[in-house]
Amino acid sequence: MAPRENDNKPPKDEQPAATQREWERLWEQGDDSGGEGGGSTKEDVGPEGKRDADTEADTEASEDAVDDTDQASTPVHGNADEPDHSHDHDHDHHHDHDHDHADGSTTPHSHTPPALPHLDDERIAAVRRIAAAGRRWRTVQLAGCAALLAVAMTAGAIAMGAAKDSGATGVAAASSAVSPELLASGSLDASITALQAHLRTQPKDFDGWATLGLAYVEQARTKGDPSRYPQAQAAFQRSLKISPDNENALEGRAALAAARHEFKEALTYADQVLKENPYSERALCSRIDALVELGRYADASKAADLADARKPGVPVFTRYAYVHELRGDVTTARRVLEQALAAATSPGDISYVAGTLGQLAWNQGDYKTALNDYGRALAADENYLPALEGRARTQAALGDRADAIKGMELVVSRYPLPQPLVELGELYESRGAEGDKAKADDQYALVDAWIALARANGVNADLDTALAAADHGDVKSALKAARAEWARRHTVHTADALAWALHVNGLDKEALPYARQATATNYHNASFIYHLGIIELATGHKADGRAHLTKALKLNPGFSPLGASKARKALEATK
Repeated sequence: MAPRENDNKPPKDEQPAATQREWERLWEQGDDSGGEGGGSTKEDVGPEGKRDADTEADTEASEDAVDDTDQASTPVHGNADEPDHSHDHDHDHHHDHDHDHADGSTTPHSHTPPALPHLDDERIAAVRRIAAAGRRWRTVQLAGCAALLAVAMTAGAIAMGAAKDSGATGVAAASSAVSPELLASGSLDASITALQAHLRTQPKDFDGWATLGLAYVEQARTKGDPSRYPQAQAAFQRSLKISPDNENALEGRAALAAARHEFKEALTYADQVLKENPYSERALCSRIDALVELGRYADASKAADLADARKPGVPVFTRYAYVHELRGDVTTARRVLEQALAAATSPGDISYVAGTLGQLAWNQGDYKTALNDYGRALAADENYLPALEGRARTQAALGDRADAIKGMELVVSRYPLPQPLVELGELYESRGAEGDKAKADDQYALVDAWIALARANGVNADLDTALAAADHGDVKSALKAARAEWARRHTVHTADALAWALHVNGLDKEALPYARQATATNYHNASFIYHLGIIELATGHKADGRAHLTKALKLNPGFSPLGASKARKALEATK
């Protein structure tokens, strides 16, 4: 490797304090191109923030960023060893946690590399702090809750659950770190380290900055830690500043916008790339995702057909299947996913597609098939969290509450996102043992903490707020968030969230049209149908309400630990 231009620079711990403080100040402010640096701690400093005065200044800034980010980086639940499958759909609030990979592809996280030795004590302490929090969460203010969650994630506590090395391969030499394909060669953290090392010597490498930005997006999403998004944005801005309109950075901006639920912006960036390269797989997939999340389902279907014609493969097949699932065409969705699974070769592809098949089966109440599919996913990667979560959800639907709680606790310890947190809280509530109500409240408090952290780092979390708060929080906040999300996009998910938020606020007449819109595409979602039935009963449509509650329970009898029970009680009450 070529010698660094600043090899004579004093070691970081010997640099004058003023120099360190200046770097920290610059990172917090962002560069003159408008980079965001907020949301990072000193140890979480990213690559951007030093003005591009000369090559040596860029090199020093990049090296400081490498040193600090390396300390902050935590093992994630996956290698970047699989191509793109990520479409971060809200789904029914039960969809797989797919992730944009920095190789252009977007895949679920899979293998968890071993913990970094110098953080072991810190992580164990963080894990113990969360484990010991217990009932104290009920009396902690939201700000304190969010701070503890952020500290735990930064320390790597959340990622500690999978300590076993899954056999990740080594990372290529830094000289090839500029290639996105590097991220298929080893663990994501190691790949980021290699990219950072390369950028210390080649700070003008726009492809390297774009790839690093994509890696940060992936790292943020696999850890459930939105504080990485400002770093990703800064890296993309650095890349575009060096080479305006370069394809990799624009694709990265599309991925970042989607991760932050800025779907109009994601569509704009994807279209910009496709004008120059109509065969860009990343852009084709981002375009489908954005159209789906904007509720433009007819356009999404056309985009999926086009992508299938231009770039057939696992990333496109999974999106094609989801577009059909949204229209109620479960047969086609499963057929396409089975074809994708047959074509899959890497463990990441296999676990992702099999897990998606499991979710599809679970939505239909086919629990035996769902368990089989999740088993196929876990056979490929025993630490694949969406399959672990899906298996726990299916166990709960089958009445195996003990194993379901154990499995969901494992998921939450590694991946504290709103959906599994709410699900675990509801499992505690449905069990109803001594102390379970307090345990449930702890999970709901952590949902609030995650939402606060997400918003602080530029993520639009209104849908998460509406879904969680409607049943387990401030109903007025739920309605405010649902209205705001509906103003941005009209999907079946936002229609359902708004309908239910209106219902819990006693506005059932206003809620009914939205509940009907949520079910209008024939998407097989028992929660949506249950919400419609309850709202119909509340508005005097007794026959319709009973019919829809019956339909929800027939479709998926265990769709929710609490909702299914409430649906049965509502039916009994109307006899």
